[in-house]
Amino acid sequence: MSVSYPRLAARTLRFTLGIPRNITVSPDGRTVRFIRTPDGVTRTGQLWEHDVASGVETIVVDPLELLGDAGEQLSVEERSRRERSRESAAGLVGYDVDQTGRWACFALSGRLWAVHRGGKSVHALPSTGAVIDPRLDPTGRFIAYASGGALRVIDVGGRDERALVEPDSPTEVWGQAEFIAAEEMERHRGFWWAPNGESLLVERYDDAPVQTWHIADPEHPEREPVAQRYPAAGTPNSVVTLWHIGLDGTRRQVEWDRAAYEYLGRVTWNQHGAPVIQVLSRDQKASRTLSVDTATGLTTTLREQSDPAWVELSSAPRFAPDGSLVTVEDVDGWRRVLRDGVAISPDGWQVRGIVEVFQDSVIATASHEPTAVQVVRLGFDGVISELTEGAALHGAVIGGPTTVIVRSGLEAVGTSVMVHQEDSAPTPIRVLAEPAPHEPVVTLLAAGERGLRTAVLFPRGHERGSHRLPVLMDPYGGPHAQRVLASARAFLEAQWLADQGFCVIVSDGRGTPGRGHAWEREILHGFATVTLDDQVDALAAVAAAYPDDIDTDRVGITGWSYGGYLSALAVLKRPDVFHAAVAGAPVTEWRLYDTCYTERYLGDPNTQPEVYDDNSLLPLAAGLERPLMIIHGLADDNVVAAHTLRLSSALLAAGRPHTVLPLSGVTHMTPQEVVAENLKLLQVEFLREHLGV
Repeated sequence: MSVSYPRLAARTLRFTLGIPRNITVSPDGRTVRFIRTPDGVTRTGQLWEHDVASGVETIVVDPLELLGDAGEQLSVEERSRRERSRESAAGLVGYDVDQTGRWACFALSGRLWAVHRGGKSVHALPSTGAVIDPRLDPTGRFIAYASGGALRVIDVGGRDERALVEPDSPTEVWGQAEFIAAEEMERHRGFWWAPNGESLLVERYDDAPVQTWHIADPEHPEREPVAQRYPAAGTPNSVVTLWHIGLDGTRRQVEWDRAAYEYLGRVTWNQHGAPVIQVLSRDQKASRTLSVDTATGLTTTLREQSDPAWVELSSAPRFAPDGSLVTVEDVDGWRRVLRDGVAISPDGWQVRGIVEVFQDSVIATASHEPTAVQVVRLGFDGVISELTEGAALHGAVIGGPTTVIVRSGLEAVGTSVMVHQEDSAPTPIRVLAEPAPHEPVVTLLAAGERGLRTAVLFPRGHERGSHRLPVLMDPYGGPHAQRVLASARAFLEAQWLADQGFCVIVSDGRGTPGRGHAWEREILHGFATVTLDDQVDALAAVAAAYPDDIDTDRVGITGWSYGGYLSALAVLKRPDVFHAAVAGAPVTEWRLYDTCYTERYLGDPNTQPEVYDDNSLLPLAAGLERPLMIIHGLADDNVVAAHTLRLSSALLAAGRPHTVLPLSGVTHMTPQEVVAENLKLLQVEFLREHLGV
């Protein structure tokens, strides 16, 4: 029996299983390590090594052999950490290797494991509680890990397991990233080893000031609601501090002006200089890059940034081998790499991130065309060299003379992982992803006067001009997320939706990455205007390009998270344009969303309540005159179900019919096969019915 596309997409985690990930290269360039599942449908990640000279791949760790019939058991803390990082895989999802290359470590089923790479021996080490985020010291002698609110350490041989620091209260946690850092600042770790392995920088956070919410399971009324500390916009955050802690247990707090700079955004500590941290003000309009004197805990300001909208957190500042400071900052309209405050990347290139820093250059990922990402070499002399080319997404990992390039292009569904070494032909690392059931047929447009990057997909086999199709807009639409990319895999679902009888339009409006400083900041205070206007403009541009192929009297819109907000907004505010909507896990009232994300774009609700009112869906409820389906996971701890319940209550109070689909036990992610399949089929049926397919 054939498997439907939605179920296959869920089973394969959108066809990412089987692709090498978490790639690292040994300092001498001889070995490439990575996590890969054994095929395209098994979620259990294994640790592999690729010998660069011979091209031979060897499995180092197979979780099934280690765990046997017991299977994998995840702690509540680990499940939460994976939810924050949107991790749906199982088995090995991360590992760490020391600078000597002798040892690797990882957490599996809540236990601590170590690998001696020379003998390829894998053994469990004594540990306390559920192990989170184990990391080797660079010299390969010790492993530190978080557990039960404490930061613990053990010798790689399994001796002297002990707590370095322990919490003094139930709300205090050492060695882990707080909710806001993990959810909104893309910082998922909470401790950093010194290069000599003698001490660490360790985050301590205290959730005591953060309000407590409760996530209930209505399907099981006998179960107690889960208490969760949630820092909603305008309410207190966790108290975050940073400490220098020696292996002997001595500790010293790192000092900075926390009243002015509440957020700990980035931390690095390499062999080229003192630790470097980047801190950010609560309103995110000011940032400082500081060096840390570990002997005194005092800090020195290296760089300051300010912006009337917000300062962007990007790749962590770090010292280069020559002692210069390398940062990524928005300067003169573009996100650039700076060396000691001087830009070394040119106009027209939006830097995505730093790959590696060398004596005379920086390797980075960057976009000249926003739909594509290239790997570039930025010389300290100002010369830029493109190491990749073409309409594709590229990434890189470097170790010694070896560079691994990961590529996903628009010409066909698939990812290539190629190992490049000086004076040698590149060799591939096997990709075991499940073959896609179809190839998307995508046309990319620069739509309208703003050149909105827009993808258009028709049903396969549709003859142009033969008949006019209903339209399905499929945006995310919000800031800092991109849907229109030069990768065929990104449009597999859009093509499946098109094959159900729609012209599918995916458009990235203002606020999305890749197009410079001003473009991103045009959404300031304007969620309900700017992002919706751009979808309307994209639709108009596609209609002008395909007048005989699309029917603008039958336009639907669907999305998840911010895309859910935008979908509900569309039928509430512009029923003249949009005729039906499916809104998944929508933010309906921004006062219920978290501090860092919401305040960055909308300010403080305590001082700017009118901005929140203008961007809320609740005041628009009485205007609903189009079919609207709202879907929400009742276990969602990111966009809590209260968003949907409040909008539904407002619609009911206004006498406006609508459909609510609650998903019991489902979080903000929906990786379950049956749920994902039936969810998509129900959405499509709703849209087909109301758009007359």
